[in-house]
Order: sequence, then C-alpha cells, then structure tokens
Amino acid sequence: MKTNFKNLYVFSLNFGPQHPSTHGVLRLILTLLGEIIIKADPHIGLLHRGTEKLLETKSFLRGLPYFDRLDYVSCMVQEHIYCLSIEFLKSFKVQSQVQIIRLLFSEITRILNHLMAITTHALDVGAFTPFLWAFEEREKLMNFYEIISGARMHASFFRPGGVYKSWNNLFLEKLLNFSIQFPYRILEMEALLTNNRIWKERLINIGSITKKQAISWGFSGPLLRATGVFWDLRKNQPYENYNLFNFKIPISFFGDSYDRYLIRIEEMKQSVKLINQGCLLLLALENSEIKKPISDLFKSNTNMAELISHFKFYSEGYYIKSNNMYLGIEAPKGEMGVFLAVLNNFKPYRCKIRAPGFFHINSLNSMVKGHTIADAVVIIGTQDIVFGEVDR
Repeated sequence: MKTNFKNLYVFSLNFGPQHPSTHGVLRLILTLLGEIIIKADPHIGLLHRGTEKLLETKSFLRGLPYFDRLDYVSCMVQEHIYCLSIEFLKSFKVQSQVQIIRLLFSEITRILNHLMAITTHALDVGAFTPFLWAFEEREKLMNFYEIISGARMHASFFRPGGVYKSWNNLFLEKLLNFSIQFPYRILEMEALLTNNRIWKERLINIGSITKKQAISWGFSGPLLRATGVFWDLRKNQPYENYNLFNFKIPISFFGDSYDRYLIRIEEMKQSVKLINQGCLLLLALENSEIKKPISDLFKSNTNMAELISHFKFYSEGYYIKSNNMYLGIEAPKGEMGVFLAVLNNFKPYRCKIRAPGFFHINSLNSMVKGHTIADAVVIIGTQDIVFGEVDR
C-alpha cells in the first residue's frame, strides 16, 4: 500500500513472523515514512496452544508440565508459581531446606534467562562473540538441571509441597564452585559490551519510557525497574524464604534500552550471591532430615491399602474445596501470576495466567514510534519476549 504524502511514501511492511530478530512468532506490521516508523501493529497468537483451557481439563498434578512450556527459557520459575498456588489452596507446609533448593533453581533459571536475553540481543545488534560465551555457561547451568531432574529443559522438578527428589552435598559443592567462577564470565561480557561505542550508540535513548508510562502499561521486572520503580516481588512481597537472604534489587532511571541491559547484568550478579548463600546454608544443614515432597507421601509397597491410595492419588490428584486465589512471583521477565478458581474438584474450574511479556509487547507501538526499523530490532530485543507465555 503506497500513498504519496509530502513527496514521501507511507507504506506498510511485514516484520516477521519468520524473522530471527522477532524472537519468536511475532508478526509486526510497520507503517513507515521512509525509514521512520509511524505505527507498529503487533499481531500475536500465532503460537497459541490453549494452555489455560487445557489446564482446566487436567488434574492439578498433571497440569504442572504445561508450565514448563510457557516461558521455555525460564522453565523452573514457571513451575514455581503453579506449585505455590496449589500449596496456598491446600495449606501445604514446605520445609525450609526445600524452600532453599527451590530458591537456588529459581536463581539458576534467572541467570539462564538473562544470558539468553542479553546475548541474543547483542546478536541482533551485530555482536556474535557474547552469544558463544553465554551458551557455554548455559550448558553448565543446564547440567545442574539434568543432575537433579534428568532433563535439561522441561524438568518438572518443583512439585506441590516439595520437589521431585532430594539432592546431595556433591551437587551443592559443584553449584558453589560455579557461583565462584561465574562472576568472571559476567565481567568478560561487560568488557566487550558495556562501554563499547557501537553498543552504546545503538541502545542509549532508544525505546525510552517514563515511570508513568511503565506503570500505566502494566510493566514489571527489568522494564519497570529501568524507569526508577523499586518493585520486585522477592523484596516487596517475599515468598519462600527470600526475606532471609541478603541481596539487592538494581534500578535505574532513564528507562532506555541501555538501562534494561545494565539491570539484567546486575541481576545476574545478585543471583550469583543468592546461589552462593543458599549453597552454604544447605551445606551447613546437611545433617538435617529433608522432608519428601507431598506426592512422595503416597508411595509405598508395604500393603495393598497404601498401594491403592498411591494409585488413587496419581489418577485423581489433589482434591481442593471451592476457593479462588491469585498469586504472583518475580520471574526473570517480570511478574508471573496464576489465578486459580476451584469448585470442589480435582482440577481447576478456571486457570488464568498473567504473563509479563503480554503487557510488554502491547506497548511496542509507543516504544518504537519515531525510531527506525533497526531501532525496532533493538527494542524488541530489550523486551526479552518469549511467545510461549505471550500466546499461551
């Protein structure tokens, strides 16, 4: 579509959905005046799998693996919110050691996410080397996934009331060693990017947003904190035992793409501190008895009655009385929330997922307006979009 406007052409351009810089199946219809974007219309839903409706047909336990597939870069954090929701409805008490191991894997997952976000963003801008460096570190972290669950991505390790299985001191020592050497890898990436002239020119004052805009659009996570809003559910509404750990929440005030990069770098450093503290604490508690997950309480081979109970539990799952609740946690991309409504049943009547990326992508028109196509690539990269959670 072309129309003459003051000797310039206004035309529409499809950006994606099969473009590598759309970070998934995003179709972006750009209205351009020359190279300048005057409107961006994001078309989402191309990956839609009906996850929320599927969860309404599954028992509470069988619904757990669907959360791994939402934000498939942050698998265990997605499991975490679902488990916490069921524990709240069932009033499960989770032992302190189990809370700490969950915290460790949530922070491992945060590092996995930010390594992917920063280095694929750098790849969009033209820097290839950080991508190779980060994936070497990601392999080490995914080894920890595999050791504890047998899977490198979709682990299903968190379970309502506990975790899939116990751990040993050798695992904790390996993780502790990683937390000691990983900060040097972060410094290497910073040395290549943070003060790089090309990197700064491509990111500074690109996709800037104000505090008021961020709040009104429903932003959370690094995008919100980059505008100067101190909001992190690990501090503001602590869950598990985050309130017992010493860590800081980085914020900035300019709200541009460069700030969002810096915040993710600093968040990885804070995650390393949390992992270090958690490993040392668990090693100090090595002689304490570790409670099994709730699901393991039904496992027995001693008599037929207990075997029947075990069979009924895994075929029917948990029974929850009529209730509804919303719970949110601080996922790597922002506030990940789950609303569950139950009507005296073994499965949810309604399950609604709050995905942070959904709010971020809907602000894209305002963020890219007045910028060039090349800047749109940068802005999409700093939003850290994964369409598994956006399209659901």
